[in-house]
Amino acid sequence: MRTIVLAVVLITPGPALGDDLGMSPSIQEVKKQYEARFLDMPGVVSVGIGLDPTGNQAIIVGMDASNPEIEANIPKRVEGIPVIIEITGAIKAQ
Repeated sequence: MRTIVLAVVLITPGPALGDDLGMSPSIQEVKKQYEARFLDMPGVVSVGIGLDPTGNQAIIVGMDASNPEIEANIPKRVEGIPVIIEITGAIKAQ
């Protein structure tokens, strides 16, 4: 006689990213948290999400012109996410 074993696996949704379980927040959450702070800096014209030179997600801070004094106040990383400064020039609505 053969015995058949039937296993039942229940799948339940896990916690969302950023829940208080030691998980790091998503890049969108980090961008949202720091965006206003960056945009308040003189010469910063945009804050977005892109890729760093190695292909990892990064927060991209666009500046209208190079300004070493302001650039020195922009952190290289926020909450473990790289921050890249790009000189975009002035941004004009069309």
